[in-house]
Amino acid sequence: MAFRTARGPNASSGMGVADHSRSAFLELQRKKMHRYVIFKIDEKKKEVVVEKTGSPAESYDDFAASLPENDCRYAVYDFDFVTSENCQKSKIFFIAWSPSTSRIRAKMLYATSKDRFKRELDGFHYEIQATDPTEMDLEVIRDRAS
Repeated sequence: MAFRTARGPNASSGMGVADHSRSAFLELQRKKMHRYVIFKIDEKKKEVVVEKTGSPAESYDDFAASLPENDCRYAVYDFDFVTSENCQKSKIFFIAWSPSTSRIRAKMLYATSKDRFKRELDGFHYEIQATDPTEMDLEVIRDRAS
């Protein structure tokens, strides 16, 4: 019996990306339907799936509180801000959440799948690697965006 992956024959390039993951990202990016999307790897399905979406009214604190304390995730956050010239802007952040307390296997799985995932969902302005909440707090986001 031949083994096949969700997307093409090269299994070493990481997990496939579920269609609903692409859709959720496009809803955030183009339609502003979500403030954030949190993705997790479904090892049984061998793909990255949507774990949670946040409504446009949710805050950055709501987003940060949605990330598990001791497991890895990918997340996309749409950061709205006003520039010094008083222009309303929006920047999309890709956050690779890999807390130091998570399992080694999870860290490896997320690390080896990240590039493929990012290629499939094109359109991030900034990337942040975070191993604890201080590495991705709101001040870090603000500094990167401005």
